[in-house]
Formats: sequence, C-alpha cells, structure tokens
Amino acid sequence: MSTPVLTTPAGRAGWEAMVRDPAGAVISSDFDGTLSPLVEDPAMSRAADGALDAMARLARSVNQVAIVTGRPALVATELSGVTGHPGLGKLVVLGHYGLERWEAATGSVTSDPVPAGVEAARAQLPAVLESAGLPDAFVEDKESSLAVHTRRLPDPEGALETLRSPLTELAESVELRLEPGNLVLELRPPGIDKGVAMRRLVETTGARSVLYAGDDLGDLAAFRALAELRGDGLAAVLVAARSSGATELTEAADIVVDDPAGVVTVLTALADAIAVGG
Repeated sequence: MSTPVLTTPAGRAGWEAMVRDPAGAVISSDFDGTLSPLVEDPAMSRAADGALDAMARLARSVNQVAIVTGRPALVATELSGVTGHPGLGKLVVLGHYGLERWEAATGSVTSDPVPAGVEAARAQLPAVLESAGLPDAFVEDKESSLAVHTRRLPDPEGALETLRSPLTELAESVELRLEPGNLVLELRPPGIDKGVAMRRLVETTGARSVLYAGDDLGDLAAFRALAELRGDGLAAVLVAARSSGATELTEAADIVVDDPAGVVTVLTALADAIAVGG
C-alpha cells in the first residue's frame, strides 16, 4: 500500500519518524466519525471494517495505541468492540476527554472526580430545552458532561443556533463551558479536552512521535496541543476525516481523508510501512 498524501513537511517528518522508530510512537484516534461512521443514534456506533485490525497490527510495534473520546470509557469499549480483540492488549481508552482511562491489560477504569456543575446542569437542562421550545432535543448523558444533539430535529441547524445562547448561559451559571460540535452542543467541565488528554498521554508514554486522527471540532484541541509539542521536538502526524465537515480541522491536518474507511487506509499504510521498515 502506498504512503498517504502528506500535505505538510511536518507531517512527512512525523510519518518518517514513526516508521524509523515505531517503539517511540503513539497511535491515537477519536472514535465517532473517525474509527466509526457517524450515525443518528449514538448507541448504534460501531467500528468501521478493518479499524481494529489496523490498530492491532500497529500495536505489535508501537509504544501505545489509544482511543480518545468524549464518551464514557466503558461505553466506548463496548461500542467499539475492542474488549478481547486479538492484539489490542496494549490499548487504552481515554474517555470523557481524558477524565477516564480504561486499560485493556487490566480491564479497569480510573477516573478523576466529576465537577458538581455537571449534576446542576443535568437538573436544569430539561427546563432550558422546554423554554427554548425544543424539548425533544436528544440529550446524551456522558456522566461527566451533557451533549445536546439536534440531528434528529426537523431543522437541525436552526435548532442548534436557537440553543446556543441559553446553553451558554446555563454552562456559565454552573461553571461549565459549552463546546460546539457537529450538530451538538456539549456542556463540559473546564480544563478537560482532548488536548489535555494528549499531553498527558505523551508525558506518560515518553512518546517521540504521535499520530492522532479526528473528525470534529472537539479534536481541534488535540491538533493544537500536538502542534505546540512539535516545537519541543515531538514528531506528529495529524489526520482529519471529513465526516463532520469541520473545515478548521481539515485545514490544520497533515492528511485529509473522506471518512473512517480513509482513516483505516492510513493506519493500514502505516502498519505496512513499519513492517517493511519504510
């Protein structure tokens, strides 16, 4: 398989570093829209064909493989099918944007405390949606955050704009922050995002190179953190899938693909390159 199109010198350097020194590499990815096709019902998400096999091939050689997601760690492990998958004994799942950590080696989850503001927002959210005239907006309760989806509503974009102001006010009143995504607004504790999660992962693994794949605005924090760490000598490859239409993400990427199948192609190409030593 040929090398994917790397549009930046930094991306090419990152790819070469991972092929040359796989033991120093961390391979990480978002789940929804990146390893899994986007679906209307979040409970129906499943890993794309070949995604776990590609991760397992990489796990034979690299330092660490990881899924970084806004979902609870145990939910992500169940939906992705990683539990018990051959070759993924080194996998970690960083759930709740890094608030939780599940390790395949032990099957256990460790977690930082959930701020009290999340419970306060949970109690107030139904009334806020009712007042906005959108009581049927789907609320995904992630335990440490609350995601309000408008995808199922008759006018998803209009509903998103209607909810932006009242949800911002709610978030500020309970000391949370509002994070936009693809037809979703999420009330999330401050200081928790995928950038923080990736910085911790780099620090704990001692990674010398990182590949991160994402598709949504929530992945921008990871892209930005890794771009900054490049200044400290980290080699990195940033992969963006167009699944969510997040142009800021694709503009910042080293590799752009259309969908999770494209992400699988990139991961497989990297595994092939490592197998033959570049």
